[in-house]
Amino acid sequence: MPSIEIHTPRSVEALRLAGRAAAATLATVAARLAPGVRADQIDQWVREDTARRGGRPSQLGYHGFPASVCVSRNNVVCHGIPTAREVLADGDIVNVDVTTELGGYHGDTSATFFIGRPSPEARHVVDVARRCRDAGIAEVRDGARLGDIGAAIDELARKEGCSVVREYGGHGIGRSMHAAPHVSHVGRRGSGIRLRAGMVFTIEPMVNLGSAEVRLLEDEWTVVTADGSLSAQFEHTVVVTRKGCEILTREPEMAMAVAL
Repeated sequence: MPSIEIHTPRSVEALRLAGRAAAATLATVAARLAPGVRADQIDQWVREDTARRGGRPSQLGYHGFPASVCVSRNNVVCHGIPTAREVLADGDIVNVDVTTELGGYHGDTSATFFIGRPSPEARHVVDVARRCRDAGIAEVRDGARLGDIGAAIDELARKEGCSVVREYGGHGIGRSMHAAPHVSHVGRRGSGIRLRAGMVFTIEPMVNLGSAEVRLLEDEWTVVTADGSLSAQFEHTVVVTRKGCEILTREPEMAMAVAL
């Protein structure tokens, strides 16, 4: 298994700054979402706002990814490529996933937003996804097991009649955007590595209204639900502390799940 970095107070501070920058960019973009907005406009906004904060979009060019942000609408689970063909419409839900490199460190965060007037089903899957992220975060503390995070997320999703995507998960983060450990969003309590203070990773459950099964489109990036059902995701970067954890990508005080 790849080694897991234990961050020093100095590198945690650098990660905190990168996380705050990513969260601020996400909030700036969220305030501009509305019916008629094209996904390529979101990409441009992320590039401009990230640069204004002194950062670089971590996703741009990552293993050939052609954009600065992932924009995943309705049945797109993750890694949606923002193009001019994707236009937000009333009733949509859309996940915007921002990762910022600042001072050599990365901050990674995402949220799912309502566009206009969402259906009851859309409201439900978005609410469950947010609560699943928070349930996973609540398990993080020095000495806990990695499997506790996934177990808490999966238990809540199942209770609410939703499913959790298994093929993709959270990840360690630092000077590299993706590092050990892999953070599964399903799991068994008491299993997996023991968490230690100073570990930094993302928790980002992808929650489907229908089946957990997914498929990869021909562009080799975009992941969609196999049954066409809605999918929602929320993500934070966290650092394990002696008493619990600190969220490094806490958003500004705004309604992060609603964009009118």
